[in-house]
This record gives sequence, structure tokens and C-alpha cells, in this order.
Amino acid sequence: MYEMKDPSHPGEVLRADVVEEYGLTVTEAARILGVTRPALSALLNERASLSPEMALRFEKAFGVKMDMMLRMQLAWDVAQQRKREGEIKVERYAPAA
Repeated sequence: MYEMKDPSHPGEVLRADVVEEYGLTVTEAARILGVTRPALSALLNERASLSPEMALRFEKAFGVKMDMMLRMQLAWDVAQQRKREGEIKVERYAPAA
């Protein structure tokens, strides 16, 4: 299976393809989405993950498919954990014969 090494954070994509594309401020976009400005700002500046609820709000307001955005978040999360893989010390479980 193909694995992206450095996928984009969904906040980066939403900032560029929605907020900036429509010429919105973060405050205006937050009002349209019915969320707080700090919550939206954290997502757009890649300090927070995209929740399913926020993905649905973007879909309803701007037509961005929820499924696509959540797959993007998952790919980003997987890539971040792969970067830390060496820090996580867990032995493979081998059941007794």
C-alpha cells in the first residue's frame, strides 16, 4: 500500500483552498462555520487536528468533501507517528505455543 511520507495538514489545505481563495478572514470564516475564531485559527495554523464535526461544517458551508479531509488528517497523523516510530519501544507479542 502506498504511504505518503510528508502529507499536507488539512488546515494548510483549508486555509489556502477555502479561506484565502474566498478572500475571507479567519473571523469571517469562523462565523460562517459557527465555530470560535481560536478553534479555526488553531486548525488553519496546523496546531490542531481536523475533527469530524469541523470537516462536516466545511462540507456544509463550502462543499469540501468531509471524507477527503478526514482521510487527509489520517494520512498526516500516520506520517507524524512514523516519524516518532523509533521513540516507541514495544516488543512484538508472541503467544505461548
